[in-house]
Order: sequence, then structure tokens, then C-alpha cells
Amino acid sequence: MAVLGSSLQRSNPGPRPSRVRSALVRRIVLAVLVIVALALLTVSFRSPTSGYLHDAQSYGSDALRPFQVAAVRVARPFRDAYNYVDSLARAKSRNAKLEQMVRDYRGQALLNASAVQQNNDLKKLLQFEAGPTYPQDFRAVNTSVISFPSGSFTQQIVIDAGSSQGIHLNTPVVSADGLVGKVTQLGHTTSVVTLLTDPDSAVPARDLKTHVSGLIRHGQGGTLILDRVSKDQVVNKGDWIITRGTVDRRYPDEYPYGIPIGRVVAVGTSDIASFLTVQVQPVANLDSIDAVAALVPKHPRAKP
Repeated sequence: MAVLGSSLQRSNPGPRPSRVRSALVRRIVLAVLVIVALALLTVSFRSPTSGYLHDAQSYGSDALRPFQVAAVRVARPFRDAYNYVDSLARAKSRNAKLEQMVRDYRGQALLNASAVQQNNDLKKLLQFEAGPTYPQDFRAVNTSVISFPSGSFTQQIVIDAGSSQGIHLNTPVVSADGLVGKVTQLGHTTSVVTLLTDPDSAVPARDLKTHVSGLIRHGQGGTLILDRVSKDQVVNKGDWIITRGTVDRRYPDEYPYGIPIGRVVAVGTSDIASFLTVQVQPVANLDSIDAVAALVPKHPRAKP
């Protein structure tokens, strides 16, 4: 108990080397190595080529050559992998830049093509207005399309012209190629145009060659049909279909005579049908129209 109760004296730990001393030793070692390296370099440059130092260097080089070759062979796959990854990264970066340039050039080309197409459409509209087929008692209100059909069941567009430009309800609207439709909703500065492909559209038309008359209605697959053509009449594939115009002054037609509608692409008959099946391809590209013209009468029509 006396032994256990007695306090034990612990020995003090030995002094630790100070940081200053360790730093001084490292500096001395570094200085000695630098001096030895400079001395070896000086002796190597001043000694003859066949001296003892050169022989020692040669022996040392021969002894270390296998390790050098092994190090090169070991490092070669890593170096090749690094070069491959680096070249791949550069190639991806260059490819991304080229793709961006292609997108920029493509966008600019589309803008240029759109501008050229719109310019050509406007030129054609002016030629159509001055041409012999244009009705002398109508003037063209050239305008642009600001809204396109929102779906397959909506066959309407919005044009940037309205009553302030003299447009009224049922005003015919044409493109540079042919008939597009007519105004069904009128605003002060804009108008809604119902296209020929609308199921409720019906345009009095005739065959330019055979003078057969009928009604242009909505067909399948974006085409039109010339309806109400009896089987004893003749319509040929490739014939031009145009607007019929006013036949009786008591019942004036909204569409002037001679506006191109389309060309006949197929003519068929059926035993159970009373009329010919005349399929017409519209000449106006109704899916992408940029510029149109509304046909406004130069003089108001006299009431019958």
C-alpha cells in the first residue's frame, strides 16, 4: 500500500529538435549538393574526354540505361493515353466550334432564303397585278401573313391588313401562285382568312380548257376536289382550274374570274356516284405563305 500510495516520478522527455535546427540542416545539405554539382560540372567541362570522370559517367550511364529504358516503356502508355485524351478534347472543342459556325451559317442562309423568297413573292404579286389575267376593276392590297394554322383542323391565317386598307368581308386573297381563300373575320388592321382547304369552303370554278364548271371543295391529304361535275362532261388530267367569276349580275361572285386555283391530278368515276371525282392540286403552297394580296374592288358594287 505504501508502494502503491507513493507518487511515481515520471522521467521528463528528452528535448525535441527545434524547427530552426531542422531548417538549418536542410539548408546546409542543399548548399552542399549545389556545390558538389557545380564542382562536377566544372571538372566535366575542363577534363579531357577520356578522363576518369567521363569513364565514371559512362559506366553510370550504362548501369542506369536499363532503368531508363524501362521507365520510358512504362511511361509510354500513360503518355500515349494523355496525348489521346488531349487530342480528343481539342477535337471535340474544334468540332463544337465548327458545329456552332454551321448553325450560324445555316440560320443566316435560311434568313437570306426567306428574304429572297418574300422578295420574289412580292415581285410576282406586282407582275400578277399588272398581268392580263388580273381583273381590271380590282386593286391588290399587298400584305404579309402574321399567323399560320395552329393545327390540322384549323385552316385559317391572319394577315397584316384590315378595314383601314379597304378590305371587307369575303375579300378574295391570293398568293403569287394562285387563290388562297377569302376574308371571313375583319379587323381594323388585321384580318382572318379562311383557306381553300377548310371543310366549309366552296369556290365556284371552271376548267380553263373544257369550260366545265363546278365547286372547289376540301379534299383528302391537302388536295381539293372539283365537285358537281356530271359524268357526261370532260375533264382531263393536267387541266388548269380557275375561278369562274360572276355569271349572273344579280348574284355577283366574291371571286373575280381567272384566278388560278390548281391543276387536275386525277379523274375518276364510280357506279354509285352521280358526279365525276376530280382531284385538284392547289398551286398556292397553303402550308407556307409569307406574302399575300387581298383583292379590293376599285369601285363599290352596285346593288341589284
